[in-house]
Amino acid sequence: MSWAGKRGIHIEYIQPGKPQQNAYIERYNRTVRGEWLAQNIFETIEEAQEQATQWLWTYNNDRPNMGIGGITSAMKLKMVA
Repeated sequence: MSWAGKRGIHIEYIQPGKPQQNAYIERYNRTVRGEWLAQNIFETIEEAQEQATQWLWTYNNDRPNMGIGGITSAMKLKMVA
């Protein structure tokens, strides 16, 4: 909070009992848990970080997103840039 305050960033919290105010993050977190975290056992933090990086790259560059027309997030970013 103090870090954000020093940089002029206002923190806004979702209202209790209103998870739909945070739906995109909740959906992403569910995807991370279901597609990556729950399917791996990690021996070290470095291994977890490496696999997380690989999964995130695949999520953004190889996996089509039906919410944006069946293209990847990277393709969508190139289209709007």
